[in-house]
Amino acid sequence: MRNRLGSLRFPHPLTLLTVAILAAAALSYVLPAGEYERRDDPVTGRSVVVPGTFHEVEANRIGAFEAIVAIPRGMADRADVVFLIFLIGGAFAVFDATGALRRGVTWLVRGLEGREILAIPVVCLAFAAGGVTENMQEEIIPLVPALMLLTKRLGYSPMVGVAVSAGSAFVGSAFSPINPFQVLIAQQVAEVPALSGSLFRIAFLAIALGLWIWWTMRYAARTRVPPEDADASEPDAAFGWRDGTIFAIVIATFGILVWGLVGLKWDFDHMSALFFIMGIVVGIIGRLGVTGTAKAYAEGFRSMGYAALLIGFAHAIYVVMVDGRIIDTIVRGLFIPLADLPLALSAIGMSAAQGVLHFAVPSVSGQAVLTLPVLVPLSDLLGLSRQITILAYQYGAGLCELITPTNGALMAILAASGVRYESWLRFVIPRYLMLMALGAVALVIALAIGYS
Repeated sequence: MRNRLGSLRFPHPLTLLTVAILAAAALSYVLPAGEYERRDDPVTGRSVVVPGTFHEVEANRIGAFEAIVAIPRGMADRADVVFLIFLIGGAFAVFDATGALRRGVTWLVRGLEGREILAIPVVCLAFAAGGVTENMQEEIIPLVPALMLLTKRLGYSPMVGVAVSAGSAFVGSAFSPINPFQVLIAQQVAEVPALSGSLFRIAFLAIALGLWIWWTMRYAARTRVPPEDADASEPDAAFGWRDGTIFAIVIATFGILVWGLVGLKWDFDHMSALFFIMGIVVGIIGRLGVTGTAKAYAEGFRSMGYAALLIGFAHAIYVVMVDGRIIDTIVRGLFIPLADLPLALSAIGMSAAQGVLHFAVPSVSGQAVLTLPVLVPLSDLLGLSRQITILAYQYGAGLCELITPTNGALMAILAASGVRYESWLRFVIPRYLMLMALGAVALVIALAIGYS
């Protein structure tokens, strides 16, 4: 696999996603159109499928022009995320313009001299915490310049920066016991108590994060190149109280973010407003003034334009499949054959099928309300506990975030980091397969102990 990937060169991300959009349109000519009936669920606040109601419908074949029209529609559908990226990007551009970020990185690098490897587990755990608590993804994109500055100063490659941030966050999300956008919404749909079964999930979360941090540290140590001394070319400004205050505000913002998401049920608009306020406060304390803060915001908006485009392009694939009336057909085709397998293989097969489906449905919460109403009755008939069905969904859909090109956040992070998609695949696929194997072990153990 390494040799094949080593010789493989993927096109530009926008080209890759455009081809995927056209391929989704082509599937509307191949797959039979079908739909489940849906109902509004007051518990989740979402529209969920009604099991046992799949029926064939009139085909709606999507032409090439209609597929291209889906691109701006995809951007409009994800407008809340796009604006979040712009406003967080602007806020962190203000943070960078104060100079506090660079002085903080210089202070940290000097403190870690000779012990640079210690930065890896610390940063991994920080981003993993974001994944565990609030499914951190798009929020990483504006942090990429700071990550690249830190990894460069420590002598590590951009790949390490992606691994400690996006990789850690995605692994934390997939194994989380409390992620509101994965496990909690899945438990609501499956009608099991919220946060139930958390000890089992925490145990495998610790194993998964331990493995990811170990793999990343090994890679970082193996590929590290001692950095050139930057002190001669940069002002030797001390990290002062004003810088410390700015960092405290940034850290407090993320704390408020977690509280708002978990406790107050915030959406993306609330998050955008929070980071906009953060940028204003940081600009004032950093003595940029009103004009300087506004200019920094404008620069941040410009730098996030490409990332925002990728989010919209990725979502357009899903838009095309919904318009082509083939999403439900794919769901039924993937999961119904699992009923004929032995129980353990059915659980593992569910996880694998969730991973395959995630290429077409890049929203983990959307995938939960799409698949679990179909899988829960099937699991009940098979004698498979609903908690195990939720685990299969978590591991399959959550871990697929590491590799799928339809994950707009991943593609934007890679683009901002200067890491090619095929280079990331060479790094991540062996680790992804091992984590999927860990998930399969967890499912088998859950079956053996009667986890419910």
